[in-house]
Amino acid sequence: MARPRKPLLSRDRIVTAALSLVDAEGLAAVSTRRLAAELGVSGPSLYNHFRTKDQILEAVADSVSAQVDLAMFDPADGRDWRTSLHDWAMSYRAALLEHPNIVPVLAQGPGRRPAGLRLADAVFGSMVDAGWPPAQATSIGALMRYFVTGSALGSFAGGFVDDETAYDPADYPHLGQAHLLADRQELIDERAFETGLRALLDGLAQQYEQVAALH
Repeated sequence: MARPRKPLLSRDRIVTAALSLVDAEGLAAVSTRRLAAELGVSGPSLYNHFRTKDQILEAVADSVSAQVDLAMFDPADGRDWRTSLHDWAMSYRAALLEHPNIVPVLAQGPGRRPAGLRLADAVFGSMVDAGWPPAQATSIGALMRYFVTGSALGSFAGGFVDDETAYDPADYPHLGQAHLLADRQELIDERAFETGLRALLDGLAQQYEQVAALH
């Protein structure tokens, strides 16, 4: 009886394995030797698809960018620029929260990554089509990336320990309830993101009125 063939090695298989490794153990866990072992292949076989570890991580980051919904920027979608930015930011953050360990790579910008460039192109094009001057549309894209990636880099609430004695009122008179934050991490972080996003969009809406008044 013929032995079952191993699945052919491909870029997609390598990226999927690398993403699983990043999710489980962080960026430092990724190496060509470790990936080869995970995939059951020899190390040199990876070089047929990726020359370096950095190229693998770039592809992993791009696979996460590809998970972000861009439908709201389709001209036929019908959402206004503010709603589009809001819905995109929510989708973007959700993708990053699923894979927080890859965020430092994504935060460096799209570089040559196809999905990352499609994302940047969609945001910029949608803002220009909505009437924003190109320079301001560029700033909006940058601002949104700063805000979303920053929110995914760490948890504010998770930065406090569940120990009341760590926050002596004599030293920190306003942190008497800080030890409770860790237990409410998800709720607090979600609320903080929504508050910030709303404030950011409110500010942009005021600027947009000024832009519209000039035309």
